[in-house]
Amino acid sequence: MAASGLGRSVGRLLGSLSWRSGQPLRLLRGLSAPAAAAAQPGSYQAQSSQAAREPAAFWGPLARDTLVWDTPYHTVWDCDFSSGKIGWFLGGQLNVSVNCLDQHVRKSPENIALIWERDEPGTEVRITYRELLETTCRLANMLKRHGICRGDRVAIYMPVSPLAVTAMLACARIGAVHTVVFAGFSAESLAGRINDAKCKVVITFNQGLRGGRVVELKKIVDEAVKHCPTIQHVLVAHRTDNKVHMGHLDIPLEQEMAKEDPVCAPESMNSEDMLFLLYTSGSTGIPKGLVHTQAGYLLYASLTHRLVFDYRPGDVFGCVADIGWITGHSYVVYGPLCNGATTVLFESTPVYPDAGRYWETVQRLKINQFYGAPTAVRLLLKYGDSWVKKYDRSSLRTLGSVGEPINQEAWEWLHKVVGDCRCTLVDTWWQTETGGICIAPRPSEEGAEILPGMAMRPFYGIVPVLMDEKGNIVEGGNVSGALCLSQAWPGMARTIYGDHQRFMEAYFKPYPGYYFTGDGAYRTEGGYYQITGRMDDVINISGHRLGTAEIEDAMASHPAVPETAVIGYPHDIKGEAAFAFIVLKNNAGDPDLVVKELRSAVANKIAKYAVPDQILVVKRLPKTRSGKVMRRLLRKIITGRAQDLGDTTTLEDPHVITEILNAYQKYKDKQTAAQ
Repeated sequence: MAASGLGRSVGRLLGSLSWRSGQPLRLLRGLSAPAAAAAQPGSYQAQSSQAAREPAAFWGPLARDTLVWDTPYHTVWDCDFSSGKIGWFLGGQLNVSVNCLDQHVRKSPENIALIWERDEPGTEVRITYRELLETTCRLANMLKRHGICRGDRVAIYMPVSPLAVTAMLACARIGAVHTVVFAGFSAESLAGRINDAKCKVVITFNQGLRGGRVVELKKIVDEAVKHCPTIQHVLVAHRTDNKVHMGHLDIPLEQEMAKEDPVCAPESMNSEDMLFLLYTSGSTGIPKGLVHTQAGYLLYASLTHRLVFDYRPGDVFGCVADIGWITGHSYVVYGPLCNGATTVLFESTPVYPDAGRYWETVQRLKINQFYGAPTAVRLLLKYGDSWVKKYDRSSLRTLGSVGEPINQEAWEWLHKVVGDCRCTLVDTWWQTETGGICIAPRPSEEGAEILPGMAMRPFYGIVPVLMDEKGNIVEGGNVSGALCLSQAWPGMARTIYGDHQRFMEAYFKPYPGYYFTGDGAYRTEGGYYQITGRMDDVINISGHRLGTAEIEDAMASHPAVPETAVIGYPHDIKGEAAFAFIVLKNNAGDPDLVVKELRSAVANKIAKYAVPDQILVVKRLPKTRSGKVMRRLLRKIITGRAQDLGDTTTLEDPHVITEILNAYQKYKDKQTAAQ
């Protein structure tokens, strides 16, 4: 069955409905009722203080009353940052898919769960909670029939779609662990993640559609699984009617699902069992498989979704992130569905078929909350205000920014032009590691101020501290430092899959007793937080975190390139872009050809968005006597701060700076002449 009709055919595909009874959903204790986004006047400080002072008293009742449990927990939390031990709601058992589906089907089966905003505008598909439960059960039964058991890992290489959500929930239903891989990653990147997780199954589409273009997903998977010995089956759904090669591992997904029972008994999972693995870039070239578990993650995603965005029953929540990232996990899938919301799945791009796409979608779907990336805002800002004002945005109540710090101009445009100065704008700071939003302007006291371009207020249970270079806490206001968190919260990652030592070294060793975010922050006199950017060799390209070492490794595989150094630099649209300095061997041949081959190598080994915008050939790199590349000097050279290089006495040969400056000037002159 072609998925051009997949959404509409869900109801016809599925048979009768059965559900597992859950306990009644009660109102949150200690917080306002679900319809209210912020606590009552005067209560934000009280709630924050209690969450910091008495975590068990704060989170315990919330977990009991928000989630549907099979077995109550006996211990709210057991955490120790010195050993990296993080445990929440111990002894409790539940099933995440029951919390996201069954409990809502029991009350309102025909409520809309998903609105699939497909690539072509005006072809959206609505799927009810009943239909989503039935498809989830069918796919869960299919996974079981093909040998997937509790604890097995399943890779999902799919763009934003109802079947991708179904695949995540089906894994959760049977206790399998999903790892969603962004469907823009190369075959090599996909294979690396599959092999690290030792996945047994990959779920994909024959092709993807994005911005009017066809993406050959199945071909990428075919190339990847050649190098993945643990893969037993590839489940292939159909987004287009085009046929693709089907080999001995391949199983037609819709055809097999149609044979399955629409009822699947949920597996009762321990609160700290793994729910999903999600790979993120670090300062080394090897992606980290971050482990998120069941109850704490779901509670935190649900609560932050409701309180940060002013979600109210009946709202249409529009997060335009891809499900391959943590934003898609928490605020397209798990948070909204746990809250019984209608969540939008956005398959297209901000400028297809034109720069009014987001706002036409807001008008047509009557979206109440819109959550997107500053990169897209900066891109659309360039097209002018008319594309926004062409459409009715009166349904919007909350606008959100995610993925990177938002600059002042983009914030003002989003607030004044898109939101007509009447919408709450929440600039949210969080990470793959944190599981959910940690700092945002809301919740807050009733009517509290929101400052442009600033995340501002810690969420309940988030206790930030700033550290200086010597590891001392920086007190007071109008100060900057390394952003650390002093206390555990339910949504945080538990470990790096298969490498707890790396987890400790990355997050808990830099500042013992604290979780180190890797970001720097500024605290105002009023106690508000502004994120100032990464402190390690990780760059943020269009909201995608990418370790510079990953790009360097991809380029260093070229036989003509013995050395390379990659840095991030400011970019008007992307926020940051990659700039690569490369050293060539004497017999390398044509430098322009090598540069072209390097761009192709990065695209093939990582993804197209990782390809450096600029590649400069130099004779050598600036190194210390111990051999460390001084990347801060390279960054200053390309950002016009060559007069402020600071101490260069540790360089093995200071003359290298003059060489690089001359090479960079010739490069710029050549670019100018070509324009």
